Amino acid sequence: MTMTTARTGPRANPVRAFGQLAGRLVPENAIALVTRLGVAAIFLQSGRTKVDGVLHITDGTYALFRDEYRLPLIPPDIAAHVATYSEHLFSVLLIFGLFTRFSALAFLGMTAAIEVFVYPDAWPTHLSWAGLLIYLVARGGGAWSLDRMFRLD
Repeated sequence: MTMTTARTGPRANPVRAFGQLAGRLVPENAIALVTRLGVAAIFLQSGRTKVDGVLHITDGTYALFRDEYRLPLIPPDIAAHVATYSEHLFSVLLIFGLFTRFSALAFLGMTAAIEVFVYPDAWPTHLSWAGLLIYLVARGGGAWSLDRMFRLD
């Protein structure tokens, strides 16, 4: 065994060896699927708190947008509808991987609005959402998506 061989084997750099193994064991399509489902769960759960029944917006939701969220330039009633329906629609699209990049971009915009206008101190949470969403915008929904099935990505 030469010196060069000893330095390039798995024992020489166990971190790199682990990274290569993980890269082989975890396909990018699995990462895309888990990312889509994780982001969809966050926003769908939020959307479900704003309705009763299928999509009937609650009085509490209107009050929330009127009294706490107070987005500029958008009347509270309209903002309540847009946010609630968007959380449902784009979540379902992400679950199926249909129009993934567009849906992720919509949620990225929503995340930015929440961060800037509603909860600026929650930036660690919003940054974690943004990281997942940026991945989906850049890489798409992966092979296990309707985007791929319909050749939309």
